[in-house]
Amino acid sequence: MTITAGAPPTYNTPADLALGFLTGGVIGASLTAFISGCVVEKASLIVLGLVLPAAYSLLFFLCTLPRRAREAAVVPRTALAVIEDLEAVRGETSDVPVRFELTVAPDDAPAFRVEFRQDVNVVELADYRPRGVVVVEYRPDRPWKVRIVKRPTPEWEERAAVAQVDSVPGPAMKSDSPAGCAGGLLTLLGLLLGAVAVLLLFRAVLFDSHEGDSGAPKPSVSSSSSTTTVTSATGTVTLGPGQSMLDAGELRKAVESLTQGADKRQALTVVVQDRLLTVVFSPTGATTAGFDPRSLPYDRVPGLVEEARTTLGVDSPQSWQLTADGVTGSLTLRVVVTGGGGTGTLQADGRGKVLRRSGS
Repeated sequence: MTITAGAPPTYNTPADLALGFLTGGVIGASLTAFISGCVVEKASLIVLGLVLPAAYSLLFFLCTLPRRAREAAVVPRTALAVIEDLEAVRGETSDVPVRFELTVAPDDAPAFRVEFRQDVNVVELADYRPRGVVVVEYRPDRPWKVRIVKRPTPEWEERAAVAQVDSVPGPAMKSDSPAGCAGGLLTLLGLLLGAVAVLLLFRAVLFDSHEGDSGAPKPSVSSSSSTTTVTSATGTVTLGPGQSMLDAGELRKAVESLTQGADKRQALTVVVQDRLLTVVFSPTGATTAGFDPRSLPYDRVPGLVEEARTTLGVDSPQSWQLTADGVTGSLTLRVVVTGGGGTGTLQADGRGKVLRRSGS
């Protein structure tokens, strides 16, 4: 029988890129509107920040409903496959992500080669080995959507025990999207343009509100090592060359420089980068939930950043950012590390205890 490999899936189509750009725009516009509305105490901006993502999600659901209905109508097929290669990627629980490369041999169609990932319990890892025959299910319209059937029917289990499946030469189709920067760049561009659009459309509300505050903005205080700027809504500290917020006592000193005297206000968000600290203060007299920026677990910050750099699978980490958020009522720390291998996120509670990790 002549064996030919199936056509590989396509990624980064114009529709995918446009969807990523639009999603980034909605995220940037909604976040900017919500935070700006909390800062200037404008209910219309807060409502816009909440309604915009909800409306976008509903529209996306309705637009994709026919496609999802068509996909649900496709009945998966069962076939035998031989394991060409497998590799446990990484895992911290009993289920380990495993990269499989299989040759799938349907009964009524040409065989094809496919690469995909599937979680496997560590106890069952020994059941999978190169050249072993397994039972799989796949979608005939998308053959790269494959999964191994862990408990096949007795008939298929008996066939797998005695069958021999020949390998298919050539490259394998991949179910995972290959790494690329075009989609990510368009999403980032959409996010930035969405934020700019909100600032331009509501510039009168935002900037006139700051000019009308009873307390005039405080001037910048500069020194040879750092620059501190405090306004009615935000405070920033920029360190000089050769310094870092991870240096011993540097972050604590920077936060205290923004919370001296009458400036001991609650904060909505604290953003820390290598040489930059930004604090978004709660509006004076507002009932918006916030937290005392001086309550940050300073001693845990360097360790959280180092753990994010080394345990999230990001190759050659280039930058990091820690965000402390108290809008939901409880303090949450989120460390995002970006590098050539993608982006990883580490989340911790207000005491610096790690809650979850995720990598791209």
